[in-house]
Amino acid sequence: MSDEQAELSLLLDILGNRNRRRIIELIRDKPCFVTEISERLTISPKAVIDHLQMLEEASILAFRHDEKRRKYYYLAHDINIQVHLDKQQQGLIPLVLNDDQKFIISLLKLWQMISSRQELTLRLEELEREIDQQISEVLRQGRLAGNGDTGLMVAVALAHGARTVEEISHLTDLDTPLVEDVIESLVEQGIACRTGSSYRLRGNYAEHPL
Repeated sequence: MSDEQAELSLLLDILGNRNRRRIIELIRDKPCFVTEISERLTISPKAVIDHLQMLEEASILAFRHDEKRRKYYYLAHDINIQVHLDKQQQGLIPLVLNDDQKFIISLLKLWQMISSRQELTLRLEELEREIDQQISEVLRQGRLAGNGDTGLMVAVALAHGARTVEEISHLTDLDTPLVEDVIESLVEQGIACRTGSSYRLRGNYAEHPL
């Protein structure tokens, strides 16, 4: 195995660990010290130190001390996969790679895709928490405004994208006749509007979704 292939294999071993990938992504945003990494990623300080040592030995991370002598780790060398191209008369074509190089590059591309999926999953989890908090705020504000729980349930169902009486009834577990009465009340209050048999929240953004 060539030195270049050995380097790629070592990099693959390092990046094969999810927590090391998370540490790299965190430090890519800003330098961090051990306790900060441990708290933000919910990893034990000892495990963080072990991961940092491996990343430092691979020259991926470096560190500096602050005035309190804390070690702040930062990304010494960012990680990118580059495919070199040669210019030919027919345009740009990739250099010929041997089977080992193709295999390693394919694995690294897979890592990039998995990392992207994990980032999206974390963002989705964060968004779900924000939605739960906003629903609680809607219910609180609605009660302060004198709205009953049934009306609030129907309004929240509309915010979730339910459009027909049947969809609202299915989402809220409320009887269809009750939903019909409540939705008409919301229309009269100007909270909802109706187009044929379809309902939606009133307002520019609600009436004209992207």
